[in-house]
Amino acid sequence: MLSVVVAFGQDYETKQYISQNDTLPYRILLPENYNPNKSYPLVVFLHGAGERGNDNELQLIHGSFLFKSKEFRQKHPAIVVFPQCPKNSYWASVQKNQIQKKEKKFKFQKKLGTYRTQELLELFLNDLEKSYKIDTTRRYIGGLSMGGMGTFELVARMPNYFAAAFAICGGGNPSWSKTLSSTPFWIFHGSNDLIVSYGYSKRMFRNMKRYNKETRFTTYEGVGHNSWDTAFKELELFPWVFSFIKK
Repeated sequence: MLSVVVAFGQDYETKQYISQNDTLPYRILLPENYNPNKSYPLVVFLHGAGERGNDNELQLIHGSFLFKSKEFRQKHPAIVVFPQCPKNSYWASVQKNQIQKKEKKFKFQKKLGTYRTQELLELFLNDLEKSYKIDTTRRYIGGLSMGGMGTFELVARMPNYFAAAFAICGGGNPSWSKTLSSTPFWIFHGSNDLIVSYGYSKRMFRNMKRYNKETRFTTYEGVGHNSWDTAFKELELFPWVFSFIKK
C-alpha cells in the first residue's frame, strides 16, 4: 500500500499548517504550468478515519489519483489539497458507538459549536488563500466516510464558502439542511454499508432536497462501505461539481 501512496503522491507537494500548538499536515497539487499570478479553483478532499495520522501520506490512498490524471488536469485545472486529520481526532463533531463487531451508530451534533479540528480546517483554508490565488467563486469540497461527515459539517459551518460539494458514505444532522441549501450537494452511498449506515445519507438527502433542488443522491445497490470506488468512476462527477459558481 505504501508504494501505491508514494506513486500517487509524487506530484503532490508536502506541506503543513501550524496554528498555536496544532499541526495540520497537507498535500497540495498545483495545476500543470501553474501561474502564480492567475486565479484557480480550489478542491478540498477529506479522507476517511483509516487515513488519520501525521505521516502526510495516508490521506492520499483514496482519490488522489483522480486529480492527477491527465484528463482532470486538462479539463479542470485547479489547486487540490488533501489535509490529514490527526490520529486522535475526527473531521466531524460526532459521537460514535459500536453496535456490533463492524456496525457503528453515529450521533451528529445539532449545534455547530467550537470543534477544534473543524476550526483548524477553517483557519487552514483562510491561510491557504494568502499563499495562492484562489478563485473565490469556485471553491469545492468532497470527502468519504469520516470525510463525508466532515464535508457536511464544514459546509454547514461555512455556508457561503463552497460553490459545490460531494459526500460519499457520510452523514450529518438534518437540522443543518437549510444552512446547507446555498451549496449544491451530490451524495453517494452503498445500500449495504455496515460501517456508516446508508440511512444517514438518505436522511440528509430527503431534508436537503426540500431547500435545494440541485441536491443529488446516488444509491449503489448491494455495495458496502467502499462506495467511493464506484463514485470515483462517475463520469459526470467533476463536470457537475465544476459547473457551479458561487454568486
